[in-house]
Parts: sequence; structure tokens; C-alpha cells
Amino acid sequence: MPLSPDRDAILTKVRDLALALPESEERPSHMQPTFFAAGKMFAQFRHDHHGDDRTVVIVKTGDPEEAVSLIESMPDLYSRPAYFRAGWVSINLEPEDTDWDHVGDRIARSWELVAPRRLLEAGGR
Repeated sequence: MPLSPDRDAILTKVRDLALALPESEERPSHMQPTFFAAGKMFAQFRHDHHGDDRTVVIVKTGDPEEAVSLIESMPDLYSRPAYFRAGWVSINLEPEDTDWDHVGDRIARSWELVAPRRLLEAGGR
């Protein structure tokens, strides 16, 4: 399904945040724009995945308990993504007042969780 202009703008913001991180790359995975560091996925953009009419970015958390805590404390922002292991969360990007600094921090944190040690030791992000 083609993205509407608003969804294109949201994807552009996600793409800019993810690709600003060292040695990040984008390639499709399961027909979704997906972001990798050293071959390991750290974020995936989804719009209307299986007809859910949602626009989200999926990111890794430190552990499954952190994911549960985020979902329970902010259910309008975070949710459990379909087809992902525990420890990943979806961040709702639909609200017009989306806090892009927060989204950027979560994307960067996800990158840090998969980035190779050499990148982290070199100063990371």
C-alpha cells in the first residue's frame, strides 16, 4: 500500500534519525523499511501492517521487562509489535504532537543495543 503524504513525511523522519547513526543502513525486510547496524536490525518502520491502520517504528529495548514496563506505563505510545520477540516495542507515530526527540532517543538506544563494540568504543553516536 503506498504511503500517504503524511506517512511519507513520517517515514522520512524515521529514516533521517536511523541513518544518522554510524554505519547504519536501510534495506527492506518483510517488505518493510528496516534499519541495520553491522547486519543487525535495530528499527523497522511499519504502516498499516496487515491492515492495522497504524504507523509505528519498532525498536529494541534492553530486555523484555523494560518492554513490558514501557507498554504498561504508556499504552498510547508503546505497544507489543506482532511477529517480534519479547524485548521489542512499537512506538506510535500517528499523533501530530509526536515527540521526535524521544523517538530519536529510542531509535539511538536500539542502535546501541546491536552496534558492534568497536563503534561503541569509538564514541558511538
